[in-house]
Amino acid sequence: MSLRVAIVGSGPAGIYTAEALTKQAGAGVEVDVLERLPTPYGLVRYGVAPDHTSIKSIAGYLRRVLELPNVRFLGGVEFGRDVDAADLLGCYDAVVYCTGAMVDRRMGIPGEDLPGSVAATDFVNWYCGHPDMPADRFVLDCPEVAVVGVGNVAVDVVRILAKTAEELRATDVPEEVLARLAGSRVRTVHMIGRRGPEHAKFTLKELRELGELANADVCVRREEAVADVTGLPRQVRGNVEVLRGWAARDPAGRPRRLEVRFWMRPVEILGEDRVTGLRLERTRLSGGRVVGTGEFETLPVGMVLRSVGYRSVPLPGVPFSEETMTVPNEAGRVRDREYVAGWLKRGPTGVIGTNKSDAAETVRTLLADLAGLARDPVRRGDIDALLASRGVSPITYREWLAIEAAEAELARSLGRGERVKLLGLAAMHAASGR
Repeated sequence: MSLRVAIVGSGPAGIYTAEALTKQAGAGVEVDVLERLPTPYGLVRYGVAPDHTSIKSIAGYLRRVLELPNVRFLGGVEFGRDVDAADLLGCYDAVVYCTGAMVDRRMGIPGEDLPGSVAATDFVNWYCGHPDMPADRFVLDCPEVAVVGVGNVAVDVVRILAKTAEELRATDVPEEVLARLAGSRVRTVHMIGRRGPEHAKFTLKELRELGELANADVCVRREEAVADVTGLPRQVRGNVEVLRGWAARDPAGRPRRLEVRFWMRPVEILGEDRVTGLRLERTRLSGGRVVGTGEFETLPVGMVLRSVGYRSVPLPGVPFSEETMTVPNEAGRVRDREYVAGWLKRGPTGVIGTNKSDAAETVRTLLADLAGLARDPVRRGDIDALLASRGVSPITYREWLAIEAAEAELARSLGRGERVKLLGLAAMHAASGR
């Protein structure tokens, strides 16, 4: 009899885990991939910037895994609401949790809860068409915006803010969101790093893309681009060289302006009913730590987007470390018949492809643990019957394909690229035939 495994989460970590199970166990495994949303692919669909088509193409690879004969997609099933750990352990031989880490860390400064102070991932989810984000979630009605952070997500956010709607027309941005981007009043975007350019987390490729913006001048202050790169990795040296080049050139007078700042830390978000400014303090390193210098500056921004790190959230009934913001594990093993993979396992590190080797390790542990398991078919419940008894009818893979087809048809009707994302659960369910 085949080993039956449930995977909670259909992002890259979850689907790479399904692939590893089918490769390592062959036909001796049946895999159900459970997903809260009607759509698979997680971060690839809702976290990768719409103009990064090369990265979004990873969905084609993940698709082939979901189409394997011993892999099944169960969308619209929420862990903690529709099923819990005990339910899954009663229906499967093992459970692997792969729910990621896409909740922003907070800055912990006064004014952070003012309207207009938001997580960068909320903005990313909005322009990526996540069903949790309605079209009217963001109103870009202020001339200046601050993005706190100098990682790849921050770079994505400022690039989308700096581009015209026409430049994004060929992407899969929902039509309702594209209309709001077209009406944006944002003219200046400040990207702020607490440390120097040599400490920034963005990749050289992402950074260079900013310099190719047709609609915005990229400006760097000469004094903030100074850095000793002796002995530092080639990637870091390349970043600093690009930034120094920008600092040495004059603005071309483009409609928008991107100010890339270093050695500045937010200390307070100003405003009463909504954000009206961001107070910054000049910083320096002391003993390897960032300290304030007592020199302050205020930016007249109407929105602050924080992108200062990400964390996982606890799953009901699953062990969780508040210190590491991960599920404690040993090579993916959490406890008897429960496993973890991806960012929930190791924290938000690496790139999308890192999840592949990570998942393979977890699966090796799982299969070693369950080798020789005397599997009694009477012991295992029927997940389909359990869900039906609770009034839950999962979105099937065929229904997901219908959603995909509707998005492609919408793009054709609008003359916009390969697909335009449907916005909201109601539109997705309608497209699926429900």
